[in-house]
Amino acid sequence: MDLRHTVATKISTALTQLDVSLTADQVANMLEVPKTLDLGDFAFPAFQLAKTLHRSPVQIAQQLAPLVDATGLQKVEAKGPYVNFFLDQTTFAQTTIHTILAEPTAYGQADLGQGGNVPIDMSSPNIAKPMSMGHLRSTVIGNALANILAKLGYHPIKINHLGDWGTQFGKLIVGYKMWGSEEAVKENPIKNLLAYYVRFHKEDKEHPEMDDEAREWFRKLEDGDEEATKLWAWFREISLKEFQKVYDQLGVTFDSYNGEAFYNDKMDEVIDILEQKGLLVKSQGADIVDLSDQDLNPALIRKSDGASLYMTRDLAAAIYRKRTYHFVQSLYVVGGEQKEHFDQMKAVLKKMGFDWADEIVHVPFGLITEGGKKLSTRSGRIILLEKVLQDAVQLARQQIDEKNPSLPNKEEVAHQVGVGAVVFHDLKNDRMDNFDFNLEEVVRFEGETGPYVQYTNARAQSILRKAGKTGADLVDAPALADPNAWEVVRYLGDFPETIQRAAREYEPSVIAKYALRLAKAFNKYYAHTKVLTGDATQDSRLALVAAVSAVLTSAFSLLGVGAPAEM
Repeated sequence: MDLRHTVATKISTALTQLDVSLTADQVANMLEVPKTLDLGDFAFPAFQLAKTLHRSPVQIAQQLAPLVDATGLQKVEAKGPYVNFFLDQTTFAQTTIHTILAEPTAYGQADLGQGGNVPIDMSSPNIAKPMSMGHLRSTVIGNALANILAKLGYHPIKINHLGDWGTQFGKLIVGYKMWGSEEAVKENPIKNLLAYYVRFHKEDKEHPEMDDEAREWFRKLEDGDEEATKLWAWFREISLKEFQKVYDQLGVTFDSYNGEAFYNDKMDEVIDILEQKGLLVKSQGADIVDLSDQDLNPALIRKSDGASLYMTRDLAAAIYRKRTYHFVQSLYVVGGEQKEHFDQMKAVLKKMGFDWADEIVHVPFGLITEGGKKLSTRSGRIILLEKVLQDAVQLARQQIDEKNPSLPNKEEVAHQVGVGAVVFHDLKNDRMDNFDFNLEEVVRFEGETGPYVQYTNARAQSILRKAGKTGADLVDAPALADPNAWEVVRYLGDFPETIQRAAREYEPSVIAKYALRLAKAFNKYYAHTKVLTGDATQDSRLALVAAVSAVLTSAFSLLGVGAPAEM
């Protein structure tokens, strides 16, 4: 049980004596962390009980404080409308640091998921288009959520739902046949395929007949035409090879690459169920499902020309995933602009009789912008993700050369720092926030950056090397009785609850922000406290250093960021 819940359980028990029934979980959600340590480590606000007990919050706090079991606490006191809780610092430090160092990788682990499957639809680039900064968010948020859920006992299944179908393939085939060649595509697959696609969109404004030709080629593809299928398969294969370079850089792997095309033969069942249930309605020649009872726009299932739509495929994919994985949750890490699509999808599934649609969660996120403007493939205004990662590594290398020119494994560390900086910067932002991207700021070693936290961890490792100790050597170090370290110790104790909160909110930024706070608190401690004292306090302080490094390394691991031991 984490610290917050330990205190919450004590309050919940005490409240029964005032005839108030609140569970420990309810109390835990009400607990606040005071801004200054002189007001304690936790504070319980009595405002919400005033209506129930017909007393002022100040009176309630004064009545409640003496009823709380103070075992394991330094003291419990009423202060205005709050009951403040002060932890026994020495006991808490000893227990927390020992727990971390005894099994560093297990700290924060829980079996909340009990092995339940959680497919995560993530990344999903479009074939024949480059992976841009726009793909970064879905990829790294999905990867971090997979790591977080695995830590809590779930079985994540990372699915790269490739955009490998749709009318854009008709446009691409027309562009390739008009302006392309096999040699050019082999020489630079994504660059040249993208050039055909962008040129098509420029020229079809003056030649609308090109759109008709593109639709015809896509219809051929849907009908299994040999030439269309061969071109499609080739575009898909060479695109995947290019994507893999980016995934290798990011250290991200997938359990499935089943994209839109995989569901082509699974959509008839969706249409059949909708027809059997009388849910399909004709509207301007197209087939729709009316969702006006849900205050939603109609869901388009089939165009007037018989072509299928995203919705049809996504319904087929949802049904396939439930049957295949028997999921307890199914996550879709897809941009916030798709909210209505997923609301419609869930509503249609419910109408089809699939109550498990409630287990589907859309995990939306905001945009990465450049100069405040949205990035667009169609207009050709994109920032290539592979180039950004390469530039980030180069910037990291330059700074390492300046700070530590004799570092033995510079290339490996530069990669961990550069790529880690880009990933960390994305994940430290609340996922619904839009943010402008500036690479120089992202890869700085100072400020609220990934390299700053990595450098803090490397500093902790350096201290341990100088002392000739590892965390395993310090498991049974004497209890740390150091008031200056209390802020750091308290953060260490918060890590298990931080992981659970990140999972509850599908919000990796909770962990990235936690890592920043822990790093700042540790650097403040280190600036004011000598660790290598050579006296009886040294091992206790080294144990704290080792615990900080262990938790920062775990936080990095959850975010999908490397933790170099030297920088």
